[in-house]
Amino acid sequence: MHPAPSAVPLRRRVTVRGQVQGVGFRPFVFTLASELGLCGQVTNTGEGVLAEVEGAPDAVEAFCQRIAIDAPALAEVVSVRHESVAATGAAGFSIAPSLPGLRTGRSLIPPDTATCAQCLAELLDPADRRYRHPFITCTGCGPRFTIVTALPYDRPATTMAGFPMCGQCAREYRDPGDRRFHAQPISCHDCGPRLSLITPGAVPLDGDAALVGARRLLAQGAVLAVKGIGGYHLACDAENVEAIGRLRRRKNRGAKPFALMAADLGHLEPYVSVDPAERALLTSPQRPIVLLRRRPDEGVRNVTVSGALAAALEAVAPRGPDLGVMLPYAPVHHLLFGLPGDPPGPRMLVMTSANRGGEPIVTDDREALERLAPLVDGWLAHDRPIHVPCDDSVVRIVDGEPLPLRRSRGFVPAPVPLPLAVEPVLAVGGDLKNALAVAEGRSAWLSGHIGDMDDLATLAAFDRAVDHLVTVTGVVPSRVAADRHPGYRSVKRARHLAHEGRVLPVQHHHAHIASAMAENGLDGTRPVIGVAFDGTGYGDEGAVWGGEVLVADYAGHRRFGQLRYVSLPGGDAAVARPYRMALAHLRAAGIEWTPDLACVAACPEDERRVLTQQLETGVGCVPTSSMGRLFDAVSSLAGVCHRVDYEAQAAVEWEGAAHAHGPADGYRFAMALDGGRWIADPAPVLGDIVADLRAGVGTGLVAARFHTSVVELVRELCARAREAHGLETVALTGGVFGNALLLSACVRGLAADGFTVLRHRLVPPNDGGLALGQLMVAARTAN
Repeated sequence: MHPAPSAVPLRRRVTVRGQVQGVGFRPFVFTLASELGLCGQVTNTGEGVLAEVEGAPDAVEAFCQRIAIDAPALAEVVSVRHESVAATGAAGFSIAPSLPGLRTGRSLIPPDTATCAQCLAELLDPADRRYRHPFITCTGCGPRFTIVTALPYDRPATTMAGFPMCGQCAREYRDPGDRRFHAQPISCHDCGPRLSLITPGAVPLDGDAALVGARRLLAQGAVLAVKGIGGYHLACDAENVEAIGRLRRRKNRGAKPFALMAADLGHLEPYVSVDPAERALLTSPQRPIVLLRRRPDEGVRNVTVSGALAAALEAVAPRGPDLGVMLPYAPVHHLLFGLPGDPPGPRMLVMTSANRGGEPIVTDDREALERLAPLVDGWLAHDRPIHVPCDDSVVRIVDGEPLPLRRSRGFVPAPVPLPLAVEPVLAVGGDLKNALAVAEGRSAWLSGHIGDMDDLATLAAFDRAVDHLVTVTGVVPSRVAADRHPGYRSVKRARHLAHEGRVLPVQHHHAHIASAMAENGLDGTRPVIGVAFDGTGYGDEGAVWGGEVLVADYAGHRRFGQLRYVSLPGGDAAVARPYRMALAHLRAAGIEWTPDLACVAACPEDERRVLTQQLETGVGCVPTSSMGRLFDAVSSLAGVCHRVDYEAQAAVEWEGAAHAHGPADGYRFAMALDGGRWIADPAPVLGDIVADLRAGVGTGLVAARFHTSVVELVRELCARAREAHGLETVALTGGVFGNALLLSACVRGLAADGFTVLRHRLVPPNDGGLALGQLMVAARTAN
């Protein structure tokens, strides 16, 4: 029942900012106004949604209150501002054409979201006109960020502009009572994009025939390029060992794990542990890849099954403690697994980004045909362009809370709230796992995962990401922040983007700590104890840092503690062959290279001679305090991993060994105060590990003891920092804290010691979160 009309109608102009375009907000406003008996209109603008409502004062007041409280599920209302304007006496309520160019604030484009339950039900219903439609969507689901070309968010400003709506879709689009009322990507079989299947030497197929053909090829063991929402995937049957092997060889993947997409989580539950938080994340609208622990059995490999499936799971993730799993998130994925009545097909698919290691994901159709030809047996494509590349996000759950390892599809470009207002700034991130960011006011927008900045394709993708992020946020950067490393390609791009302006250099580990502070809402008025453990970061004196305890705020940092320096022999060679790092650590610890040690046996004799000379003379060596390299060293020392095919492989397998064993008492680092800085020496730890190995102690126990020793080191250094500086807050950051076992134990131990512990939940602890810290430090430095 509508409120009683007032003799004096009231009219208000209501401006809503936030994630309010592409989420059905205007239809929601239309419905709310109609329910309250109000007249007026609503439109999109460059800063959000603008409504004018007129009617009884109590109804207008109710509208202003409910517009935020009752907003659509995918909306995120940042602010509602309303002002009185003169009543016009106009009747009815309408959705007006969008108003371009109003950019006093900014609208937020929502991330791409998984197919909703209602659309999925229609996809499965033979009586529905969108039965088997590969591009079914509504106001509550589907592509958004990856198809937007400009603001305001309307169909002409998306890659659906080339698909005029048919009569039926247009009627749904205009019907306030329809779920697709003003749903910009709306389409059907008659007017929407079309699938196509291209295979060498065969006539191309389109529509449902393309889908049927693709399923048949996958069932036969083919490798296909499958175009999705944010780019192409390389796909094959995840239960076909030969197909997995072909994909691994063609992509030169080495032992790096593949991600799995399962038609239903029930297919995998006998083989992986899934807790309620992991299940909720897997089935969320974001649908990221979630790292799930294999169910424990015996040994490092954590494999609990036998037969063909056991071999397939091992082929998917060789020697890994986890499986990266996701559920279907696009209609084409559901169709690839088959609907009721379809011929049998794969229950699980390997779904890995269509690129070569470190490069951006392929999105362009012509590029896919050319660059992916050596990798695939066919292409399942479609003719809806992808404007913005967007890889799958990767998340793990630690102690019931998310730990993002790659923040991309489903999360980007949702803003990260900032604890302080900042001037317009661009932060370019690092050279590995690059993600950049722009910020203004109290919001930061991070790009999706771009890749490693070591080839022209990634540099071009970086430039496009800068342009698009600036376009959709309206941020016009007045300053540029970058890493302090003089040789980083990201730094060179920063200099180019700064034009005549100054690039603000930010020390790598300071940026990591600032990132953790920012996402946890700290304003920087009081320093924190920052524990930054990673593989590589350019230090203040030119050494390679990575095992750091800093007393830091946004304005600066002081190095309170570190791992003892050890030579990094041969730079990248030591990273690729962890036995080199093990031998360097043994030499620094005064431990002889004897043939009974696995790392010594793994190093060819001629290489050992050259390595000896390098370590004696310092030629080709730089000092490093990296905790990541120490993890590599002990992994090789114990015989777990001597050569790596992907970043952090030695550490990942070392964590797996520790997890399989369970908790154990630790070794102990030596501690010494040198010039006001605490130096943690791993020599006693290495000596005890060698003694354990020679005594026949199992690898799992050695790994568990090492993890405990690092946890105890963190606790001891933080206790000393509290005693020296009176600080009670610790930030845990850096790529090493992607190790769930280490992170969990450190959080528990520090909390037991009375500390407030900051950990990452919104951005990755690795270099994918670096830009957030860079922009916060730059903002304070510039002031």
